[in-house]
Amino acid sequence: MSKRADHRRRDKHHPKSALPARRVPSPDDAGGVSDRLARLLDTPHLAQVVPRLAPEVIHHLIRERGLQGCGALIAAATPSQVASVLDLDLWRAPAAGRDDRFDEGRFGLWIETLMNEGEAVAARIVSSMDRSIAVAGLSHYVRVFDHGVLPSAGSSDEDFAAPDAAASRDLEADLGGYVIRARTTAAWDEIVGLLVTLAAEYPDCFHALMRGCRRLSNSTPEPDGFHHLMLEPEQLLHDVTVDRDERRTGQGYLAPGDARAFLKMARQRRSRRANGLSPINRIAAAYFQTLDDRVASAEESASREEPSERSSADPKVSETIDAVVDLLAGTASGSARPRALLGPAPADEARVTPLQPLMEYVHDTDHAAYFTRSRELAFLANALVAGCSVYSRPFTTQEAWNAAVGICNLGLEVSAGTAVSAEWPSEVTTTLPDTFLIDHDLLTAFEAGWRRLHADVSVFVAGRLIATLRDLESVDPETQRDLYRLRRELERNRTDATPWRARDALDVIAILDMPAWASLCGLLSECPVLPAAMTAILDRQATSVSATAFECFVTSRQIRRVHEFTERLRDVLLQ
Repeated sequence: MSKRADHRRRDKHHPKSALPARRVPSPDDAGGVSDRLARLLDTPHLAQVVPRLAPEVIHHLIRERGLQGCGALIAAATPSQVASVLDLDLWRAPAAGRDDRFDEGRFGLWIETLMNEGEAVAARIVSSMDRSIAVAGLSHYVRVFDHGVLPSAGSSDEDFAAPDAAASRDLEADLGGYVIRARTTAAWDEIVGLLVTLAAEYPDCFHALMRGCRRLSNSTPEPDGFHHLMLEPEQLLHDVTVDRDERRTGQGYLAPGDARAFLKMARQRRSRRANGLSPINRIAAAYFQTLDDRVASAEESASREEPSERSSADPKVSETIDAVVDLLAGTASGSARPRALLGPAPADEARVTPLQPLMEYVHDTDHAAYFTRSRELAFLANALVAGCSVYSRPFTTQEAWNAAVGICNLGLEVSAGTAVSAEWPSEVTTTLPDTFLIDHDLLTAFEAGWRRLHADVSVFVAGRLIATLRDLESVDPETQRDLYRLRRELERNRTDATPWRARDALDVIAILDMPAWASLCGLLSECPVLPAAMTAILDRQATSVSATAFECFVTSRQIRRVHEFTERLRDVLLQ
């Protein structure tokens, strides 16, 4: 057995490379957004401009400028726009591939921002919110009681312990027949001011919110046969999340649970039913049906609406509004828009073969088929964003699009017979007919490519790393213990076909070789990618590379490079 003398000290707090959670626009982009937003807020036609913006555009501007800097923007938005923006802004993913969770703290910031715009504005927007969302948010900050059942302040039945709980015990208000007691000092003044205005101007909304908060303010029940069921606050958070997922599905988003189920089944070879639909295609079919129903309903509603008064407006004013809307929409969506398969591309950019020429042919000959294939690609990118991860973080929109295109291309190579040979052909030797994507869907191509990526990258790399670890020894007992732990984690998770779950145990590899660690983190991600560090190792590059830079798999030749890396892995770790 080979031995390795580890002369470096083990650092228990070994720093990992920073992993960007989102694509960060360049300083020039950020400055442009700020300038355009400043001009928007100064325009005298703000109330006419904002209702014509897509909710995604408004949310992008909020992320760029900050919520508190966009109060006037939110105040000018329509109730439907605010509802969509709340669905985007009030939920956070605790980890990649996990269900989003309602962010009560973010709700409090929304209340503060709205109150800064005026009590009337805040009351109007909150009164139009989904009642369950408003109750879920408010109940994080206050408890509501009737006078006859009021517990003593600071009593032991409190079900919420805030860091400033002691300071909040004396914060109490008597309003509309209810006693409102603070759970935390955060946003207390703003919430009381909001409730006073709601009680005066929107009494029905006020009482509905108070009854909802009062129900959640009851003491924790005694343990009984049903004590494992979710309590009222937990059930409400679950319900508002389910309702939000249903709304977003109608807008073209995919629920995390559906996305994970789709990706999990896509890794498994399954027989087709008599009707020709596989289980994963039924998931996609249900998604497309829901989307079509929502679009049809929206078109029907639009046809019944009164004609817009815009035609009678001053043409110069209309032109100015159009220019501002286009400017903002283009700025907000430009950084997140994925590169299309068609259109001009840099001369040095590799052509995605065979997918791109097939898509170009369908585009030129069958518009209905092209629309269907494009929608399938969007669904696949959605599935990767909602249900998968790379380097233990969610995909960005562009990354997910690139990955979906690449995985479909791998699947088409399988269909063309170029990826099944043990000889690993370096060039495409068999081509698909130009009409292939008219008669065949991309979901099936994705399924074939996804299985290939899982078997020939994820599971293969895990197996080769396990074999390599058997030859590794360290003079440092703690390092040796972590090497044993990594091998056990890999063996267990490879058996379950989920090698990415051993991701945390990979940290010990960073002690032996940082580029190898960065390479393995990318290759053993839930969606494997081609790390820049691996390419640097194979090409013996002397320049530094980012530990999290990567490309998406597109061809079989890239998978062959991964196999070359695993052949050298033992020497890299033992050198």
